[in-house]
Amino acid sequence: MKIALIGTGYVGTPLLAELSSRGHQVTVLARNPSKVAAQPGVTVVKADVLDAAQVTQAVAGHDAVISAYNPGWTEPRIHDLFLQGTQAIFAGTKQAGVKRLLVVGGAGSLFVAPGVQLVDTPPFPAEYKQGALAAREALNLIQKETSLDWTFLSPPILLTPGDRTGKYRVGADSPLPGVGDAPSGISVQDLAVAIVDEMEKPQHIQKRFTVAN
Repeated sequence: MKIALIGTGYVGTPLLAELSSRGHQVTVLARNPSKVAAQPGVTVVKADVLDAAQVTQAVAGHDAVISAYNPGWTEPRIHDLFLQGTQAIFAGTKQAGVKRLLVVGGAGSLFVAPGVQLVDTPPFPAEYKQGALAAREALNLIQKETSLDWTFLSPPILLTPGDRTGKYRVGADSPLPGVGDAPSGISVQDLAVAIVDEMEKPQHIQKRFTVAN
């Protein structure tokens, strides 16, 4: 497939490696193209994903767009920038005529009880709250989209570097059970596997899903 990838950070870096290893042609949208390491089948274009017109130009002609966009957890304006980028990515993808869009969101919008999302629970870490609230708003926005073949992936509560096992469990709108008292988790390498699997064999068109090891 010819895939446009937005986001080259914690999730985007192993995701790019997974896409490249499976032979996909990837165009990476980056503000600083020099920071993206050369890999087979990968082209890097300079684009500001806060600008819908630049997104449109960069993703036109692709089979799909994957967004792992996150302005950074230490960014003081993370909430507003996350939403601005999300809206520009949605608009740019539609304007380019690309139907398939997969968005990597957060665990905060997963339901831990009827009507209760993780981000609204007292133990939710304050340093991640603004980003998680923005990711929940992104989910609310994409759920209203009828012209896109969208998928929204919420990682589990624990997302850590680790091994690529190629194995994972799949859930829907609630966190998958962990082991004992520990919450469920997955390595970013296996999260990348789940993302590319969904792109190659879609199972969640216009749906949200979650995964865990």
